[in-house]
Amino acid sequence: MTGFLRSYVRIVDAVNRRIGRIMMYGIFVMVGIFIWSSISKTFFLPSFWTLEVAQFAMVAYYILGGPYSIQLGSNVRMDLFYGEWSYKRKAQVDAFTIFFMIFYLGVLLYGAIDSTTYSFKYNERSPTAWRPYLWPIKVIMCFGIFMMLLQAISEFFKDILRLRGEKI
Repeated sequence: MTGFLRSYVRIVDAVNRRIGRIMMYGIFVMVGIFIWSSISKTFFLPSFWTLEVAQFAMVAYYILGGPYSIQLGSNVRMDLFYGEWSYKRKAQVDAFTIFFMIFYLGVLLYGAIDSTTYSFKYNERSPTAWRPYLWPIKVIMCFGIFMMLLQAISEFFKDILRLRGEKI
């Protein structure tokens, strides 16, 4: 059982680390889009697509960077008590509270899959002048939420290993 937990943690953490490190450069994509938007509005005809592409890039940046953020422990915690607790007590509380996160991500993934299915079925488009298809960003959202769910399970397994006193 311990071998399975370690393998799962190692694989999921490695995948999310790589995706997260790549997504760190997404900020430059968004800056490039905004620079082009400013240049095109100043010197050429304004682009219809820049606002929505920037929004799509920001969604991908946050959703795909989320699992890496969970892995690094960069998520928000109430440190009023948590910061003073022992290593073991933190693992106990985290092992309990992670179920709320897993439940939330499960519901979120269910809704995202339903919305993506709808988007494919009816060729859903944005109601703007550019009218891009919405399924590409919805697929990215489903993938990102799924990876966050896998990372949350990985964090639960790490807590179990910590409670057993094993090195991760």
